[in-house]
Amino acid sequence: MSSPSRLTSGATSLALLLASVTTGCFYGFSSGTGLSGVDTMAVTPCENETRRLELATELYDVMFQQLPARLGLQIAGEDVADIIVRCVIRDYVLDTPNFRTRGEETPEILQRQVTVRAAVQIIDQRDRVVLWEDRSLQAEGQYLEASENEEIGRAEAFQLLVQRILDGAQSNW
Repeated sequence: MSSPSRLTSGATSLALLLASVTTGCFYGFSSGTGLSGVDTMAVTPCENETRRLELATELYDVMFQQLPARLGLQIAGEDVADIIVRCVIRDYVLDTPNFRTRGEETPEILQRQVTVRAAVQIIDQRDRVVLWEDRSLQAEGQYLEASENEEIGRAEAFQLLVQRILDGAQSNW
């Protein structure tokens, strides 16, 4: 059997719900970019100024899969999209930030770091204006030398790059 306080609590909740419905007071959340009339996005294939040919396809795939969905937009062709995202991969560096030396032996590499630098633009195709731009966007990804590989660090860097694009774009909207 229910306790009297649970019944009272339930009745109060029901009364509040009915009151808000009958007075027309609704509160809700909406998602999207904050730009009126923007429903679609095109992500163009990345240009690549590095010698690592696979980078353009890998970064494009991550951007194509995540940017429209996370901004609440539908994907569209470049010729009909409301906004277009363009990216140029400027630099790719593989570094060794964490290693251990023992006398005159060859250093033991513990961790490696991938750094990706890119120039990114989000363009409002309807008004032909740049909504957001960063010509020196940078992201890093680390991986353990002993148990992981460079692809792990690169995937982490690409995820962080996409997050920085989202943060930058939403800061202006």
